[in-house]
Amino acid sequence: MSAPHSASLAMSQATDSVRVRPLRRLSTLLYGRSGLLLAILLGPPLLWLGIIYVGSLLMLLSNAFFGLDEFSGQIRHELGLQNFVALLRAENLDVILRTVGMSLLVTLACALLGFPVAYYMARYTSGKTRALFYVGIMLPLWSSYLVRVYAWKLILAKEGVVSWLADTLGLDWLLDAILSLPVIGGPSLSFSRIGTFIVFVYVWLPFMILPIQAAVERIPRSLLEASGDLGATPAQTFRTLILPLALPGVVAGSIFTFSLTLGDYIIPGIIGNSTMYIGQVVYMQQGTAGNLPFAAAFSLVPILIIAIYLTIAKRLGAFDAL
Repeated sequence: MSAPHSASLAMSQATDSVRVRPLRRLSTLLYGRSGLLLAILLGPPLLWLGIIYVGSLLMLLSNAFFGLDEFSGQIRHELGLQNFVALLRAENLDVILRTVGMSLLVTLACALLGFPVAYYMARYTSGKTRALFYVGIMLPLWSSYLVRVYAWKLILAKEGVVSWLADTLGLDWLLDAILSLPVIGGPSLSFSRIGTFIVFVYVWLPFMILPIQAAVERIPRSLLEASGDLGATPAQTFRTLILPLALPGVVAGSIFTFSLTLGDYIIPGIIGNSTMYIGQVVYMQQGTAGNLPFAAAFSLVPILIIAIYLTIAKRLGAFDAL
C-alpha cells in the first residue's frame, strides 16, 4: 500500500472516530437512564400539547367566567357565574338533553348494527376476505366528510332514492306516517331528526365495528369449544361468554360514537330541521356577533359529559380494547 493511500485511510478513520465519539458519549449517558431517554422522546410533543393545545383550551374556557357588554359587544373581564346560570334555562337544558339523547341513540344503533358485522369478521373471515371487509368498512372514511353528508342529504330528499324506493314498493304511506310524527318527523327525511339520526349512524358506524372486531378476535376459540362441550347452546354461549368478553370493545367503540355525536354541529346543520344541538349553539355564539363567554361555558358541558362517560368506560375495561 502506498504511503499517500495509507495517510488518506488514517485520516478517514480519524474523522469517523471524531464523528462517532459524540454519539458514543450520548449512548453512554442514556444507558441505564430510561427516565432521561423517555423525557427526551416525549418532552417535545408533550410541551407542544401542553402549551399549544391545553393552554389555548384553558384560555378559551376561562372566558366562561367573564361577561359580555350588551352595548359594545366586548368581553368584560369581570369574574362571574352568569353564563353557568344561563345554562340552567329551560331552552338550554332542552338542547343538552336532546344532544345527549341523540348521542345515546346513535351509540346504541351503531352497537346493534356493528356487532354482527364485527363478529362475522373476527370468526368467519381471513386473508383476502377479511381484507375486503376492512376496505368496505374504511372506504367511506376515504372520502370527504362533507361530501358524505351532502350525498346523504340528496339521498334523503323528497326527490331522492329513499322516497323513490318507498313509492315503488308502495310504502310511501309508511314514510309519510314517520315524517308526520312530531318528535322525529319533518317536511322530508333530509330535514328531520330521524334523517339526522340515520346520517349520524352511517358516518360513525366504522368507529364502532373496528374495536368490537378487535375484542372478539381476542376471545380464544378454545373457550367457545369448551362451552359447546359442556352442553351450552349457541344462545347461552353468546350471552354468558362472547358478550361479556366483547363488552370492552363495545364500550370502546361507544366512546367514539358518543363523543363524536355529542360535539358535531355539521350534520344537524345540514340535515336537521332547525333543531339545535350543543355543537350548533357553541358555533353560533362564537365570533364577533355572538357571545363568546356563553359559548365557552356551553363548551364545558360536553367536556364534563365525556369525562363522566370515560370514567364509566374505564371501569368497564374499554381502554383494554383500544
